Amino acid sequence: MLNRRQFSLASAAGIALSSLPQRSSAQSPNEKLGVCIAGVNGRGGEHIRGFNVDPRTEILAIVDIDESVGQRRAEMIEKLQGRAPIVFKDVREALDNKQIDILTCATPNHWHALMGVWAMQAGKDVYIEKPISHNIHEGRALVEAAKKYGRMFQTGTQSRSSTACQEMVEFLADGGIGDVNFARGLCYKRRKSIGALGDYSIPDNVDFNLWSGPATYTDPKLTRPKFHYDWHWQRHYGNGDLGNQGPHQTDIARWGLGLNRHPESVISYGGRLGYQAERKDDNYVDAGDTANTEVSIYDYGDKCIVFETRGLDVTESAGKEVDAMFGEGPGNKIGVIFYGTDGYVAQTRYDYCRVFDKDMNLTKEFKAKDVGDAHFGNFIDACVSRDGNQLNADAMTGHLSAGVSHLGNISYYLGEKNVTPIDELKKVVAGIKSLDDNVVTLERTITHLRSNGVDLDKYPIALGPHLKFDGETERFIGNEEANAMLTREYRKGFEVPDGASV
Repeated sequence: MLNRRQFSLASAAGIALSSLPQRSSAQSPNEKLGVCIAGVNGRGGEHIRGFNVDPRTEILAIVDIDESVGQRRAEMIEKLQGRAPIVFKDVREALDNKQIDILTCATPNHWHALMGVWAMQAGKDVYIEKPISHNIHEGRALVEAAKKYGRMFQTGTQSRSSTACQEMVEFLADGGIGDVNFARGLCYKRRKSIGALGDYSIPDNVDFNLWSGPATYTDPKLTRPKFHYDWHWQRHYGNGDLGNQGPHQTDIARWGLGLNRHPESVISYGGRLGYQAERKDDNYVDAGDTANTEVSIYDYGDKCIVFETRGLDVTESAGKEVDAMFGEGPGNKIGVIFYGTDGYVAQTRYDYCRVFDKDMNLTKEFKAKDVGDAHFGNFIDACVSRDGNQLNADAMTGHLSAGVSHLGNISYYLGEKNVTPIDELKKVVAGIKSLDDNVVTLERTITHLRSNGVDLDKYPIALGPHLKFDGETERFIGNEEANAMLTREYRKGFEVPDGASV
């Protein structure tokens, strides 16, 4: 139920909306597309900026389960465009409004797919931040919904609209560094502890029932001190950094290698390690339950991707390629390295890629500007033209790139209790099919952990099972425990349908 302040704002915005002409998805050149932005606290702020600066769109509504965030953003949008958007808590009410043409989603991950399916069923075009899904089942639902309802769907992997990355991919395809069959994705990104595991109160201004949405409802006590953002590190809602930062880099890796399919197998190892040393308390239990150190090996038959997640300080050499391409010493290192027979290509920022010869000499650079604006603009272009072929990152692109993360996490989750002595771990990874030197990558990971004070005898690395995957059926081969993790238990009324029934 709306309180008096909400009712006043909603009523005023409703009157303003009702004064606008009713529109269909086929816009005339002089009409603006009506936008609703769901989840406006963090990344949603960039959605506000991006759709405000494009003259073809107007922000008519926003959705947020935090009343204070919604009101603050509404006031900001009114100053930007001269008209206050209507503020909703429940996205379903927003989707009932026929003046809204586009739904954009920057909510927590567990809400992405259901919002997208509901929006496309309501006749809206959709832009969803990465990962577009919380699991494989949800990604397929979005792919099929976009097909069935003929909607434009853009994944928020902005590098797809970066001219630097586009030129880099074309350079690789033209044989710029010879034959390229292997790429390494990096997320060396410092993530401090999110606080001790415990009971913390839900903020008074948050509707926790709606926030929970498709996720099974927990006792309304948080197990993390900070409500917003830190859900990323709890698997009930988020996907860790393999599923947070990872979809950007694995998307670029797939793109550069020409991989438009799921991997044939995956194995992951890692753990949530180092916070005991950081807090100088051997009994410290962090509130997060996703890995902060994780290496995933993806075999595609003739090609391979390895993705490395490091959440602790990078205080040592990361290897000759990484040091040469990203710079030596501590600090975040995020990007992709392509290994060719004649050299290397490194994507080190969304707007910057570099080429190196075999001796690590810089030979070429690719630069871009306004990557985020270009990606929003590409989406709006497709919404206006109704031509899905214009989209730089459609639903299938988002599904495959999010799927890389989901498959890697499933291996880790299934093996997180399988703590493995280092000598045994080396033997296992040495036997895994890969175009990488798996043992060297493991040794660098061990060095990284030890340099951050991790006692690997007391807190050993966990090893997940080596899982075979059928990309056509989107099922694991011979492992029903893994197959059960391709979806989740949904709350009644918030079920994400399967692809056949969207």
